[in-house]
Amino acid sequence: MTEPVFAAPALAALRRAYPEAPALLDHGMRDHPMLGFDALAELALSMREVDVEYNRADLPVGIDPDAVEANGLGIVETLKTIETNGSWMVLKFIEQNAAYKALLHETLAEIEPAVRDVTGEMLKLEGFVFVSSPGAMTPFHMDPEHNILLQLKGSKTMTVFPADDDELAPGAAHEAFHNGGHRNLAWRDDFASRGSAFELTPGKAVYVPVKAPHFVRNGPEASVSLSITWQSEWAYREMYARQWNELVRRMGIEPKSPKRFPHQNHAKSLAWRTIDKARRVVGK
Repeated sequence: MTEPVFAAPALAALRRAYPEAPALLDHGMRDHPMLGFDALAELALSMREVDVEYNRADLPVGIDPDAVEANGLGIVETLKTIETNGSWMVLKFIEQNAAYKALLHETLAEIEPAVRDVTGEMLKLEGFVFVSSPGAMTPFHMDPEHNILLQLKGSKTMTVFPADDDELAPGAAHEAFHNGGHRNLAWRDDFASRGSAFELTPGKAVYVPVKAPHFVRNGPEASVSLSITWQSEWAYREMYARQWNELVRRMGIEPKSPKRFPHQNHAKSLAWRTIDKARRVVGK
């Protein structure tokens, strides 16, 4: 019988934290053959260009995304020289490959019992692989999914901030993000004390709540991490409520931010879905 990726203590820790608190977990995927450098180079070359992002990684915690420079290398060269080229790479939506889709779904199936009773069915299952040079920085940003980041090679420190702090991520930043804006957030040095730092080495993972701001600093060796993500009806309702807020903000009204879990944001979500459906009907 194959050993699980997440044993009982990890699932118990996730249950205690989910969905609003970060949690450090143990995992058993550190030596998986599909996640070595050679296998990842083959995967990267098979993917659409738009789904392979790589750039320089000697960055500050906070940076305008337009100021992030390309590393001047190709995909394979970036991977082969990752120890010395000062780069950061992400392979997005690895589930487009059948073998990686199976790996993603099998792994997420292990944690489904820990989350289904809280936020319902796991929706839109997606996977991302991150490859980083020593000392690489992933700037302060937020992501729209429930996320578990599994450390496979090397080490990194992920600093996670409260998802309900409107000063860290103002309402207008959420609204811009959900209307196609960049994930990066504006950084102030006085934010630092509000975060919790999680030290990740091979065999460790961290659960990150939906849109909890965070930044990541790589350790002294090249790093490989796997991010397994999913959506929930609650997360979608929060997103729709943000889109409703963006609409009324353009009308000169200053809306209140949607409430975090366990609040469900039904009214704003329904209002936005109704308007969006009407727009699509008129558009047709």
